[in-house]
Amino acid sequence: MLKGKKTWFFAISIFSLVGIALAAYLLYSFYNPKPSLICDINDRVNCQAAVTGSLATFAGIPVSLVGLIGYALLLFAGLTYRSKLAFAVSALGMIFCLRLTILELFFIKVICPICIACQVIMLFIFIISSFLVFGNRYKVLEK
Repeated sequence: MLKGKKTWFFAISIFSLVGIALAAYLLYSFYNPKPSLICDINDRVNCQAAVTGSLATFAGIPVSLVGLIGYALLLFAGLTYRSKLAFAVSALGMIFCLRLTILELFFIKVICPICIACQVIMLFIFIISSFLVFGNRYKVLEK
């Protein structure tokens, strides 16, 4: 494996750790009866609706738990140099994040800053893993 690719896997691991921390905070806020959310800024920018509202669960499972599991899989992929696993999990994560973003912005009309941070992290991991899987075609990561 090229030394440059190890750097990209390290980046996936670091982004995954940050994602785990953010998802764990949202999961804690989900289960805490009176969460003190650091991101409650006003009626339009807050995490309360995403943590306790209609978007808090997906098929009966807390959305933050789904994110936590996804980031844990991405951490595993980064530490074990599995680019296809990272690509598959981050692609699914991007679809899931896109769904949440659309629902947040257009249906409940609230922006959750921590959710947006999780989505940006997922986007970075998706881009990196895309280059790791498909980069040989473009020779982007070979340098």
